Amino acid sequence: MTGNHYFKYFSKKGKESSERTRDIFVVNPTAAPSRTKQTSSHIHVFDFTSDFLTETEHPLSEDCFDYKENGHVSWINIGGIIKEEVEKICSHYNIHYLIVEDILSINQRPKMDDMDTVLYCLLNMLFFNETTGAVETEQISILLGKEYVISFQEDSSRDVFDSIREKLRLSSSKLRQSGADYLCYALLDMIVDHYYIVMEKLGERIELLEEEIIRFSNTNSISDINSLRKEMIVLKRNVAPVRELVNGFIRSDSDLLEERNTKYFKDVYDHIVQANDLSENYRDMMINLQDLYLSNVNLKMNEVMKVMAIVTCLLAPATVIGGIFGMNFDRIPTLHNEYGFFSAVAFMILIPLWMLFTFRKRGWF
Repeated sequence: MTGNHYFKYFSKKGKESSERTRDIFVVNPTAAPSRTKQTSSHIHVFDFTSDFLTETEHPLSEDCFDYKENGHVSWINIGGIIKEEVEKICSHYNIHYLIVEDILSINQRPKMDDMDTVLYCLLNMLFFNETTGAVETEQISILLGKEYVISFQEDSSRDVFDSIREKLRLSSSKLRQSGADYLCYALLDMIVDHYYIVMEKLGERIELLEEEIIRFSNTNSISDINSLRKEMIVLKRNVAPVRELVNGFIRSDSDLLEERNTKYFKDVYDHIVQANDLSENYRDMMINLQDLYLSNVNLKMNEVMKVMAIVTCLLAPATVIGGIFGMNFDRIPTLHNEYGFFSAVAFMILIPLWMLFTFRKRGWF
């Protein structure tokens, strides 16, 4: 039989676990992008000052060319990565081709680059799938230029920026009173804050799994532990590098960042450091859960062996007595005694009872 024939014997859960492992570990950022080609993109633009705001949607990247150097702060959010559209808008805004490659790539490590006239950062938004229990990622690229922020995200149907949009619609909000660098900070801060929502969901799963292992661990427990550990790997891989990314904004000497806004990026840095520490704690908890499961398995095995040992000891007198009086000798004391059988049975019962009392008195069970 070939190897493919054995797959039919695998459980559905085992197949899903293997596929998840492959998705997590098979990562090659140097390979050509293999993202699904999208037929259209959704471009949402906020063009604003402290007392002016226009919110528009555009089907083509050419429609966004007029927002360059128009005296307003512009947030151009592009949902759906189409190579031609990305290249057009990046060419118009004089974006280096290396950044264009990063925008079009997949499975990139979060990073920050200070290149030419823009600051570029790439990181992942995290979402928790309640159905599968998996941590899902969506890559987002953010470009900070002079009076503009351009964000590229893979899926326009979901993001974590709705609260930012609501604040931009309020003329009294700090976002409307500030520049593009503060808007960039707000986007990063919202992404990092959403990490805590995902970690809270994972924390709930860890708590439920711990209770399950303590009360009634079974063969599925180790599978649940391994699945959850994989999600911790996804979390750690996406959270840890963001610390260096935010630190890049703090240390940057770019004219695009106002010195008065440095304190806000330091606040994001504090949040990501705390998130990183929390992810480390979760990883330690998963190791402890695995140790707890193995301890429970060993404890159950010890209980089984204890019961079997006690039963064996209690049956030993009956076996000895029966063996002695079952020997094929012509002369055995009390062999023909009318009370011999009852005496043997009495000893077979009384001796185990005495042994049971002694074991109990010594606290052996």
